[in-house]
Amino acid sequence: MEWGLLAPRGFGSGCDMLALMAPKTRWFALTAGITFILDKLTKQWILGRLAYGEVEPVVPGWLDWTYVENPGGAFSLFADADPTLRTVFFLGMGGVALILLGVFFTQLDRDAWPAAGALGAVLGGALGNLTDRLTHGAVVDWIDVHITSTYIWPTFNVADAGIVVGVLLLLGETFLEGPEDGPGGSARTEPTV
Repeated sequence: MEWGLLAPRGFGSGCDMLALMAPKTRWFALTAGITFILDKLTKQWILGRLAYGEVEPVVPGWLDWTYVENPGGAFSLFADADPTLRTVFFLGMGGVALILLGVFFTQLDRDAWPAAGALGAVLGGALGNLTDRLTHGAVVDWIDVHITSTYIWPTFNVADAGIVVGVLLLLGETFLEGPEDGPGGSARTEPTV
């Protein structure tokens, strides 16, 4: 079978494919891909740069690179739990999260690119941390931000940042939209007589 029979004329380059996608699909795929790739590249970079537990000051007193692994969830939740149960739990939760992201995405209007981009960032982050659990048995974290001289925010990574930024964007859009507008939705008004 010839490629020309499977696709519209002129179809074949990545740009052509992007042009045929709905705006929400383009932004969803773009932000998911960028978040995932940046997460994987930066984790490989830190693994090649630092030994486990090593700290490299970047902006003294404010920001350090620190290679650690988190077998638990956010803020090391369940880090001390039985490793087999912990793995099953987090892989199961990751699967549920991926399904929910897919459901939310399908509910968006075709042109709801801001919400789709935010969902894509969450997806890219979720996939980044999920693949860490599958390959390392724990999530690789490496960014330390000093909130005060005595408190360092829990170490995180690009995937975590993508998830947080995506969720904050979705919340912001939800609160900025009118009551009949959902994230990515549009208000529907009835015609007046």
